[in-house]
Amino acid sequence: MLVERLELIDFRNYARASFELTAGVTCVVGKNGQGKTNLAESLAFLSSLTSFRQVPNDALIRVGADVAIIRAHVIDDGGRSSLIEAEIPRVGRGRVQVNRQRLQRTRDLLGTVRTSVFSPDDLILVKGGPGERRRFLDETLVALALKNDALRLEVDRILRQRNTLLRQIGGRLDGDAIVTLDVWDERLAQVGEQLGHARQVLVENVTPYVRTAYAHLAGEMTDIGLSYTPSWRTIGLAEALRAARNDDVRRGVSTVGPHRDELELSIDGLPARTHASQGEQRTLALGLRLGAHRLVSERAESSPVLILDDVLSELDEERATALLNDIPAGQVIITTASALPAAAQPDRILYISNGTVAPK
Repeated sequence: MLVERLELIDFRNYARASFELTAGVTCVVGKNGQGKTNLAESLAFLSSLTSFRQVPNDALIRVGADVAIIRAHVIDDGGRSSLIEAEIPRVGRGRVQVNRQRLQRTRDLLGTVRTSVFSPDDLILVKGGPGERRRFLDETLVALALKNDALRLEVDRILRQRNTLLRQIGGRLDGDAIVTLDVWDERLAQVGEQLGHARQVLVENVTPYVRTAYAHLAGEMTDIGLSYTPSWRTIGLAEALRAARNDDVRRGVSTVGPHRDELELSIDGLPARTHASQGEQRTLALGLRLGAHRLVSERAESSPVLILDDVLSELDEERATALLNDIPAGQVIITTASALPAAAQPDRILYISNGTVAPK
């Protein structure tokens, strides 16, 4: 897919701006604080309806404005053109339109625009807690197939209901509570097993791509390991829930299930979170994003737009050059505050200054 044109109204520091993008590599250049990441954030918002900075929507609206608007002209892989518009209000629900037709559910936009984003904050994929890695897996699953979004949401819904019941029980399990808990356990076991299986298959499929991406960046083959082996999968989630029931009732929370799973990452057989250098951790985080991007590009209906936000400043010269020499095919947006290295060779350069496109 290709985003030909991006228009912003009252988004972050942009009062009104438009950007012509290209099918190849577009470099967005400017000093810090001028709006480079805001541009990247607006484009990525259209693919997930959330900010990759993990901030609330009202933070996306320019100070003094009530509504932010993101408008994109998109061409899919079949050559069909679409106009996508997202309104982000400070109060109330947002509105999404495709070709001037309002979507009844904003999440119906998913899949119309696909993006893969790497930002400096992605170091948390390696250094952060298990939740960050679960989010990476589930976001990749949604990018591969939209049905996985419904599966993820259903698991979350059931967990909320089950946890509410556990809190209401107050540590005392009577007959009615047992019956209701049995119902939620059956539902959680069914959809949780599906999500766990999908995650496991994804890890098996994406691992070779991550290893290849890491090797290109590091300049040498390295033993990169991704392991998703939650203990409940060996006995089944239904049995694991039965075994954990007394503890769940006592604590008032679900202690077993896909919401507690871990994706373990290793470099040369050692845990990356605790034993790798920061340079290795950053390279692995970028390798995860690039590996997932290549997998989705090959297997999904359309290739995502690859967004590399301030990545060049986070890598040493050799690894930055290796990245630029191995940029995936398709549309790529690179933001940078530093001078472009010779290996960049962009098809278009946009210079950003204080929320506007500036001359060179």
